[in-house]
Amino acid sequence: MLSTDNIAYVAGLFDGEGSITYKKYKEKKPKGNYDCWRIVMEISMTDEYVIRFIHELLGVGTVQKKPRKGHKMQWRWRCCFRDALFVCKIIWPYVQVKLRKVEQIIDHYDANKPYRKLHNVVDLDTYRRTNEKNKTRQ
Repeated sequence: MLSTDNIAYVAGLFDGEGSITYKKYKEKKPKGNYDCWRIVMEISMTDEYVIRFIHELLGVGTVQKKPRKGHKMQWRWRCCFRDALFVCKIIWPYVQVKLRKVEQIIDHYDANKPYRKLHNVVDLDTYRRTNEKNKTRQ
């Protein structure tokens, strides 16, 4: 269940253990070179339970084993592109360290109107306006 506590917990995991890739690169195709985007979010750790909890909680992404010779088994949860947008919109109010990357992904997709309305995600502009109104009332 996506409770406030669970979302804040996942945001904290991303800040401490996660990585977010938001990068443009050139891809060579037979008809020419194209700009492509790599948008990936992942968390890797040796605690399988936590990784499976994240996967079940968010309902997106994949879980993989990452064997490392001479070390404990590492587990990785990973999501890409629009699934990353979904996660970013959920954790945006709580993330601190990786806020810039989260906002880059949200802004990347918000520029494309067809992807703007996703079910059960925070609308960043509405959230900001609501927060500003609540701050002025206090």
